[in-house]
Formats: sequence, structure tokens, C-alpha cells
Amino acid sequence: MGLLIDGTWHDKWYDTKVNEGRFKRSESQFRNWVTADGSAGPSGEEGFKAEKGRYHLYVSYACPWAHRTLIVRALKGLSDFISVSVVAPLMRENGWTFDKSGDSTGDDLYGLQYLHQIYTKADPNYSGRVTVPVLWDKKRQTIVSNESSEIIRMLNSAFGSLGATGPDLSPESRMQEIDTLNARIYDNVNNGVYKAGFATSQTAYEEAISPLFETLDWLEKELDSKRFLLGDTLSEADIRLFTTLIRFDPVYVGHFKCNLRTLESYENLWAYTRDIYQQSGIRETVNMDHIKGHYYASHTMINPTAVIPAGPIQDLDAPHTRHQL
Repeated sequence: MGLLIDGTWHDKWYDTKVNEGRFKRSESQFRNWVTADGSAGPSGEEGFKAEKGRYHLYVSYACPWAHRTLIVRALKGLSDFISVSVVAPLMRENGWTFDKSGDSTGDDLYGLQYLHQIYTKADPNYSGRVTVPVLWDKKRQTIVSNESSEIIRMLNSAFGSLGATGPDLSPESRMQEIDTLNARIYDNVNNGVYKAGFATSQTAYEEAISPLFETLDWLEKELDSKRFLLGDTLSEADIRLFTTLIRFDPVYVGHFKCNLRTLESYENLWAYTRDIYQQSGIRETVNMDHIKGHYYASHTMINPTAVIPAGPIQDLDAPHTRHQL
């Protein structure tokens, strides 16, 4: 995981020393919005009108943030509206690459080697981390957004007038509830596993691990009486939680030392994860070979041997009774 400085690539890991061993995630810098009429969104500039075939997603099957966008794209029926390129799972000195291995596609638009070249194509002087997902505008030849939480809201709302189908995952009447859930889940769970896994001091690790499992315990109780976080309807908040839960036992328990309890030890959370996985279109977005291959083989500062564990064996297709709630 490197970064660009004034358009030049540097193979440099996060500097946790300046934060006393704590991992601090960088803010996304491209924050434009695709809207139905091309007007400006909550941030950024105008001019990104929803059009069929205009936009392209650069994603990783391994990355939970990119995984969100693949799920919403599938649920909203946007496969014919927005094309996709998938980077290779192994991320080393050149960051995300377009090496065609496994189910990686290469760069379908320009035939480039590295994702950082997409960033400098948008801004030759870009400085910052090079992350997925990236929503690319083929018409203006630039990045619309690299902020996953905002991309999924664009996909949910911008393309309905063009004939895109699918449920409203972020209904306006429930936005306050969704935003409250997202805030707690992001800080303690989505980003919490990274704060634990990338910690380089015992204090920083312990600061992250306690709120992570306190929040999982709280979610277990919340899901005892309702199928999804908002009740009987799948929402954006569920998708954001799911992409962390699906990686929890295969990666975060061992690789990130999040091992107070496994996901399978939580009766409701484990059934909830299987329920979402079994929703139409979602299982096709889960590539466990990429997930495990990326984390265990890319993070050599955590796993220097790059040995990928064989387990755990999980039956994500096992029956559940969540629909009865």
C-alpha cells in the first residue's frame, strides 16, 4: 500500500509511529457526485449526469469498501449501466495492479499496469493514497469519486429515471437511522478491525479491540428481534456491515488479531450474514480466494511468510430462519 506524492509513486506504508502505534485512515479526496440531472451533489462540482455506459468502477474483490459498490451495483440492476475492472488480489510494492490473475480483469479501459496510473490520469499532480473503489467518468476522463460510502448512495439514487431497478437502500425517511448506525458501525467495526490489525502498539490494539466486540455484542442483541438493522427491509447499513462480517472469521480473527470471539459464535450475526449472502445477486460478489489471498499475502509486515491459511470451513448456504422475524 503505497501513495502518490506530486504524481510520483512511493512504496510507503502507513506511518503509525506519529500516532503512537495507532492506524489513521486517510480521507478520500475525489468527492464529486453522479446525479440524475448532472447538478452538484453534497460535495464536489456539477457535470456528472447519470448516463448509461458513461461510468466505470475500478474495484478489488478483496477490499470491503469496494465490495459495497459491487453489491449495490448488483442489487440496483446496474450491470448494463456501469462497467467494472477488477484489480489483482496481491498488493505489494506497486500497490493495486492490473495483473490478470485469477478473476482479475486487467484495465479494460486503457490497458494500464497499475491503479495509481488511473489516479495520475485524473490528476497528474495527485498526492495521497491510491485506493479502491474508484468511480471513473469515461466522458470527462477523470475520477468522479473514490469514497465508497458516497458511491453507493449515487448508485442507489441516480439511475432510477434511466430504468435501473432494485430496492431503495437508503430511503429518505430512514436516513437519520441509517446515518446513526453507519457512524457507530464504521468507527468500531468496519474501521475497527483495521485499527486493531494495523496497530503497532499494545495500547493502540487494546483501544480498538474493546469497542469492536462491544459493538458486535450490541448488534447481536439488536438482531435478535429483527431480520435486518432497520427491521424487515435490507438497507445500505446492512451492506456496509456485511462486507466486514463476511471477512471476519476468514481474515480478521487471525490476521488482524480480532479473536475474542468468532463470528460463528454469534448466533444472530452469523445467521444474518448467511441471510444477506443468500440474497439474489450478492453471493456472486464474494470471492474468498481474492479476500484471503490479498490480506495474508500482501500484508507482509503482519504475515511475513505470506502463507495463506486453509480455513476456516464455513457453510454460507446453510439454512437460517431470519425470514421469520
